Amino acid sequence: MAHIDYYFTVLSPWAYLAGARMEEMAARHGASVTYKPMDIMSIFDRTGGVKQSERHPSRNEYRMQELQRWSKSLEMELTPNPAFWPTNAAPASYAIIAAQKAGGGDVGALVQKILRACWAEEKDIAQDEVIGDALEACGFSRMLTMTGMLEGAEVYSRNTDDAVKAGVFGSPFYVTDDDARFWGQDRLAQLDAHLATR
Repeated sequence: MAHIDYYFTVLSPWAYLAGARMEEMAARHGASVTYKPMDIMSIFDRTGGVKQSERHPSRNEYRMQELQRWSKSLEMELTPNPAFWPTNAAPASYAIIAAQKAGGGDVGALVQKILRACWAEEKDIAQDEVIGDALEACGFSRMLTMTGMLEGAEVYSRNTDDAVKAGVFGSPFYVTDDDARFWGQDRLAQLDAHLATR
């Protein structure tokens, strides 16, 4: 059975725009998924990336146009400059890690719920109440915002190290068990085609 390591940051509008497409294709092809939230700023520092605040204005202007084009094409509501962005990605990332370990709910839906809270609902995804609501809506205990913190921090750091070793340099990034790598929600069709050959 094929497997996908899904590396992402909860701060990524591109991960938000991926929606549920990766989960749908994984189910269609019988592939398993491990969700690996990571520290994107550390990834940029370690792989030669440039943080958005340090990019040339022309790059940021193009990014804004692309976000608007893709959100329209995918018919997904998106606020290009949300009120609470950037924010601290760690608490929501720890909660996703804890939920994945706890089981019993829908991790993919949780990731999408948190991303939507930031990019469509303009909520601060660093706040326990926002994270707790997302956990509860997706079948998990909202207490994971507290009980999962220590292990979440350890796994978050390990995910970031794993990402660098796996050749990851952005978000969203999909790595299959046969080392095929796909960067960006605009590469999901290629991931789908690859999984079809497995």
